[in-house]
Amino acid sequence: MTKNLRGETVHKVLILDFGSQYTQLIARRIRELGVYSEIHPFNYPLEKIKAFAPDGIVLSGGPASVLDEKSPKCDIGIFKIGVPILGICYGMQLMAQLLGGRVEKGEKREYGPAEILILKESPLFADFPSNTPVKVWMSHGDRVETVPPGFYVLAQSPNSPISVMANEEKRLYGLQFHPEVVHTPDGKKILANFLFRICRLEPDWNIGSFIEQTIPKIKEQVGKGNVVCALSGGVDSSVVAVLLNKAIGKRLHAIFVNNGLLRAGEVEEVKEVFTQKIPLNFHYVDAEKRFLGILKGVTDPEEKRKRIGRLFIEVFEEEARRIGDVEFLAQGTLYPDVIESVSFKGPSATIKSHHNVGGLPERMHLKLIEPLRELFKDEVRALAKELGLPEFIIKRQPFPGPGLAIRILGEVTKERLSILRAADKIVNEEMKRFGLYDKVWQSFAVLLPLKTVGVMGDERTYEHVIALRIVDSTDGMTADWVRVPYELLARISNRIINEVKGVNRVVYDISSKPPSTIEWE
Repeated sequence: MTKNLRGETVHKVLILDFGSQYTQLIARRIRELGVYSEIHPFNYPLEKIKAFAPDGIVLSGGPASVLDEKSPKCDIGIFKIGVPILGICYGMQLMAQLLGGRVEKGEKREYGPAEILILKESPLFADFPSNTPVKVWMSHGDRVETVPPGFYVLAQSPNSPISVMANEEKRLYGLQFHPEVVHTPDGKKILANFLFRICRLEPDWNIGSFIEQTIPKIKEQVGKGNVVCALSGGVDSSVVAVLLNKAIGKRLHAIFVNNGLLRAGEVEEVKEVFTQKIPLNFHYVDAEKRFLGILKGVTDPEEKRKRIGRLFIEVFEEEARRIGDVEFLAQGTLYPDVIESVSFKGPSATIKSHHNVGGLPERMHLKLIEPLRELFKDEVRALAKELGLPEFIIKRQPFPGPGLAIRILGEVTKERLSILRAADKIVNEEMKRFGLYDKVWQSFAVLLPLKTVGVMGDERTYEHVIALRIVDSTDGMTADWVRVPYELLARISNRIINEVKGVNRVVYDISSKPPSTIEWE
């Protein structure tokens, strides 16, 4: 545990990631319960774990089998630190194997809803009714056949005789199911029991405590120097700018770069907000020609991202030299950006490079400040509200750093940008008109690299196709397409085809994440 500025205890939970698609959900659920949590790779060194000084440890699930020779394993020394440990699915199987139990291939893979029966009283299941089956979500092939010495079976299911195991003397617990997913209705209650009854923690982490811990860190990191901040006008970079403004005042230089890849009216809106409504040390840079120049002839999405990322940094470094005495670049990097851009030696595969993580040049002349890199999107929105940002910024939908460049499949040109901007504006207008803009995660248009035959009046047309993407999500790690009213789809389609010159067809994307990503590139 650590102390905040008022000298109060702030508890921490460490999550070791073995590659589960649900690992981020574990962190979210724990934070929702008011306890700070961080995810680190399964092979996080023991000395770093001790330095982190966790009040509890969670071993995540994962796609591997502990029976495989090369399966990911944590340092067995974590079980001697003396803090409570909760193993989930693969984490339970690894705990059993490392501590002398036996894991075998199950008779059949168990995936989906199941019911467990609690066999003994335990603080892990405090306030659960006795002799009542508990609905859970299973996802495993292996299962624990024999518990390690000192453990006993706490619950079972028809397919998993050892669904929950415990060594309550050492405060070690294993769950064969996933308490972090919504398909385990009482999963959050089980996690709460682990945190508050077993780890004996208090819910002492919230956005207010994040602010009071972050501002002194920024002051200490920056010293007496200046900082340039990559300001886009979205909620992430706006929060970073306001935090830095609180910490260092005029030594913050908020730089807004017009890269020519922004949405309709965005340049004017951002200028007004940060010079009139939220006054900052604001710098405007028109770099449209430069960005379009480096994108000429480029069709590969990763190459687009990397070129945009490199040029962003070049522009910021140029501005920093002009300002003088600047050592730092502040960015609105979030936790999902970090997770998706970094691979932990296999389990967490790199999905794509984010411009403010994977797109950085190998040698950069500015040091990074990323105060939001441990936060999820909804936490940033709560932080924005706490900092007093306007509602329209707080509710603004996420917009990718590379902008419209990754919503144009194929080469990015001024003409294609004009088509996409007009279509995207219509999407936003109609989503707001139907009262759905604030109720979904993202809604936007994508310009496809193909043309189709159509008929307008009595004439044959051969024009562009727009794909409509509307998804719902909590933090961007997973997402599902939204079943919007047909009336809305018809309205958007009709307006785009009638009002946007060069488009004669609109299609609706009904794929979820995973397996698809939210953005097309």
